[in-house]
Amino acid sequence: MNDSVDKLVIFLAKRDGIDKVVKTFQYVSKLVNWHVEGTQADISRRFKQWEVASGLSRKAFRTGRFLSGFNVLRRNPGSTLSLRLLAVLANAGEMVYFFFDHFLWLARIGTIDASLAKKMSFISAFGESVGYVFFIIADFIMLKEGIKAQRELSSSKEEEIKIGIQKIRSDRIMRLMAVAANVADLFIAIAEIEPNPFCNHTVTLGISGLVSAWAGWYRNWPS
Repeated sequence: MNDSVDKLVIFLAKRDGIDKVVKTFQYVSKLVNWHVEGTQADISRRFKQWEVASGLSRKAFRTGRFLSGFNVLRRNPGSTLSLRLLAVLANAGEMVYFFFDHFLWLARIGTIDASLAKKMSFISAFGESVGYVFFIIADFIMLKEGIKAQRELSSSKEEEIKIGIQKIRSDRIMRLMAVAANVADLFIAIAEIEPNPFCNHTVTLGISGLVSAWAGWYRNWPS
């Protein structure tokens, strides 16, 4: 399958695929709003509405997403004890994030008490940040193991060994993309948990959101 349109259709059919597209809309509109808010009020208002609508749409798309982490733990938590422990901690944090994100969405659209939004946002972001920390640690462990395995295989010239090295390199790229996305999203989560001038600056949030979106886009694009 080499047709770009075929690949785009498959990409957009995935929940993660459409999420990354809408996430791009969300953070591009955030940056545009920040850039023009002092000079073009009408354009600023429109892009702000686009940002808010995109954020709420993404929350709707994530309905039931917390079950993904549960399924990972149920099916394939890891090959070693340390990786299984990291998987439990990372996926537990992610499950908290996605579960309480449901209530944040309902509070923001007015279905439940809007005053709950701040508390739900904090709990969701806290779980999210915990998950990202342990996902990053697990990915670095796997990257280290991949480098070690590649060194052991690199001395051989057999065709099967070369294919194995190519798979290791491909896995490394995907894990580096995952680390980039998780670090970027961690900045966004910290901005909610512990507001500070750096993490809460619009440029930091905008760039972090786009890095996360585009890294996810790369990881989910059909090969």
